[in-house]
Amino acid sequence: MPTISHAPDTGVWLLTTPRTSYALRIDETGAPCHLAWGPRLTLPETEELVVPAGEAASSFEGRPAVGEELPVDGGTRYGTPSLQVRYADGSRAFEWQPTGHRVITPSDGVHELSLEFRDRHYPLRVALHYRVRDDTDVIERWTVLSNDGDQHLSLVRADSAAWSLPATADYRLSHVTGQWSAESQLRREHLPYGETVLTSRRGITSHHAAPWVMVDAGDAGEEHGRVFGAALAWSGSWRLTVQRTPDGRAGLSGGVGHEGTCVPLAPGEEFITPVFAGLFTDGGFGAASRAWHAYTLNHVLPHGHEVAPVLYNSWEATGFDVNEANQKALAERAAALGVELYVVDDGWFGARRSDHAGLGDWTPAQDRFPEGLGPLADTVHRLGMRFGIWVEPEMVNPDSDLYRAHPNWVLHTPGRARSELRNQLVLNFARDDVADWAYGWLTRLVADHGIDFLKWDMNRAFSEAGWPGPPDGNDRLWTGYVANLYGVLDRLRADHAGLRIETCSGGGGRVDLGILTRTDQAWVSDNTDAVDRLVIQHGFGQLHPARTMSAWVTDVPHQLTSRTVPLRFRFHVAMCGLLGIGGDLTRWSEEELAEGAELVAEYKRVRHLVQYGALYRLSGPHGELPTVVQYAAEDGAETLVLAWQRGPRHGVPRLPVRLRGLTPGARYRDTRTGEVHHATVLAAYGFHPDLRPGDWASTAVHLVRMEQDGA
Repeated sequence: MPTISHAPDTGVWLLTTPRTSYALRIDETGAPCHLAWGPRLTLPETEELVVPAGEAASSFEGRPAVGEELPVDGGTRYGTPSLQVRYADGSRAFEWQPTGHRVITPSDGVHELSLEFRDRHYPLRVALHYRVRDDTDVIERWTVLSNDGDQHLSLVRADSAAWSLPATADYRLSHVTGQWSAESQLRREHLPYGETVLTSRRGITSHHAAPWVMVDAGDAGEEHGRVFGAALAWSGSWRLTVQRTPDGRAGLSGGVGHEGTCVPLAPGEEFITPVFAGLFTDGGFGAASRAWHAYTLNHVLPHGHEVAPVLYNSWEATGFDVNEANQKALAERAAALGVELYVVDDGWFGARRSDHAGLGDWTPAQDRFPEGLGPLADTVHRLGMRFGIWVEPEMVNPDSDLYRAHPNWVLHTPGRARSELRNQLVLNFARDDVADWAYGWLTRLVADHGIDFLKWDMNRAFSEAGWPGPPDGNDRLWTGYVANLYGVLDRLRADHAGLRIETCSGGGGRVDLGILTRTDQAWVSDNTDAVDRLVIQHGFGQLHPARTMSAWVTDVPHQLTSRTVPLRFRFHVAMCGLLGIGGDLTRWSEEELAEGAELVAEYKRVRHLVQYGALYRLSGPHGELPTVVQYAAEDGAETLVLAWQRGPRHGVPRLPVRLRGLTPGARYRDTRTGEVHHATVLAAYGFHPDLRPGDWASTAVHLVRMEQDGA
């Protein structure tokens, strides 16, 4: 059970999770300092780690750069500051003065610690918050900063938390990089000395990096080794700094914003940072991923244990040429395939005939939907499917009635150009009137047309990110935008309990634990090429569970890569997440429609394993060997193995894959072939997935545990 314990004589605090411990103490200067993070400890064992601060090796060293719970700017500190403050008189820095603590148990199995401080001279209060739960080793941390004075101050840097890592002989950093259509490219690289900065300056999480990292000593694998990780729950610009110091330590700090931005704090105002969650495991990268997945399902997603439906989206079939007749025809075909959620994409509203006009005018196009969306929604519901629709509430085309009425609603700086990307501008969601406008038409749209699902898109990054008017508008923009975005989503969900939402930003441009607290799934990439998706999904799944990952079967030759792979291969790749279909069903042959219906039915039989099971990456997507993943039920009752071979196996060794998560001593039956396998053989010696020779082979193997009597 998680606990929070305290030793007043030594100032030690110990947070205990089911399998790990995290310890800190208030030192003689009043600063909160890190003690330990790793395997479980008792309080007396933790106190043994307290050692007096040594003398600095020279007058050039100062306090160690790694080791404080929230390194501040001030005194003899020369490392990366997590907190930088600029006061009204121009002075900077922060000096710790403890003022108390609180231990809170808001509900069963949840424990919170708040350590409270103030600056020794200025009226700024800082509270460091920690939360542990009884079912996860993930520790949630955040900071609350309060201005008790009568003058404004600026938080030049206000990170959520800093994580200190144990000293090791070496360090390796794992993270993802990418770009549009090539998101979530996993990188594992030696951590250099100095500071490594990962960031987004785009106003969104970004396609190019993600606000999470994992660090190990360079010796961890999928199923062994110590791994430390942290993930920031924030959907705007962000910065993570990982540093390795000459004294053999490493640490990381993360929070909102990027260099050049700050958070203004008016008298009486407080700023609550987003959660920066951390995890330690000694079970390698696989155990780390599974722990993050379980945490997301149980404590992040609004409906993490709800079965997600099979989806169809109309974009590739009709593009902007959307009308009631062609959508009804597609809906008929989708329903025959076994689809459960039909989504109309871009082109249904205003003067939207291309991406040059119409964004912002969110009423159904009269010439395309003479009676509104109601008749189409009724047809979709009559066919037994839920009805969804694409929206892009944060954007406006200059060629729109909205922009002509409210040109100052967009992000802009007077005297500067208004840069258009994709022929559109970004609405300033930090403005309450803009957020209220968006909430108003969205809640009416959902209510008036029986909408069950929103695909919420955001197709460009910020530029000229200014807010003329308020004296501190340019500074408030970066955090205020995200706060109001979250507020609109929260209000929508409160209004419409059955509404489900997908986060999308031109693909995977806004995927993080913050947006997933308010949405149900994520559009991972606009690149739906099945071969590329094996790599994208591999990186995405390092932190995020399959239950959040939208994955579509689309047509070939693929529009981005011109690659052609079999329909079955495409389905098996998409079955790794939330299965969707995005092809033009009017062009599918009868054979393809029949095979598609068969594969949809197959997915429905195993999707509980994909969406809730434990993921084991048995063989990665790089190299010549087959890519193999496994999803295992928590109780070992069944498992699913998916495998893909990209090319001929001539000269490539045929290696068995050893399964995980099985019940020792049990036997398992293959539901397709009827073959029976012993768990000991599958786990210790492995088996060979049934992959035919040649290019683009794939298979799905569903194994169910047999009862002892052989039934």
